[in-house]
Amino acid sequence: MASNSALVRVKENQVAQHLRVVAQMSATIADFELLADSLNLQICAEEDRTKNHDPSHFAYSTLAKAALQRRDNLKRSIEELKVQLDAAKKALHEATEELDAVARLAEIDKIREQSKIISREWRAQVGIMNYAI
Repeated sequence: MASNSALVRVKENQVAQHLRVVAQMSATIADFELLADSLNLQICAEEDRTKNHDPSHFAYSTLAKAALQRRDNLKRSIEELKVQLDAAKKALHEATEELDAVARLAEIDKIREQSKIISREWRAQVGIMNYAI
């Protein structure tokens, strides 16, 4: 029983670690999306200021070009992180299932141990009653 309870703690720690990874990745994706939106605003503002909305034009703003490049890099990073997040969520799901299975085994062991104790007590009482008769 002790080994199963130790295993439950290990699995709980694994689930907690997976939860932290998922939360961290989700927060990073949200931050990157906010940065990308901010860059979109900067690009639009710079294009409106220079009155040039064509990135292929020779006089297009270098500030807008740099912001476009950074935004595109962020979007690629977001897509890569979403793939990693899906994998992390799958690992979390698997770890949760393992924890549930180990917890059920620990509960079964606990019930068996309690059953043994009750059985011993019952046998002791029956033994006492046999001598009393």
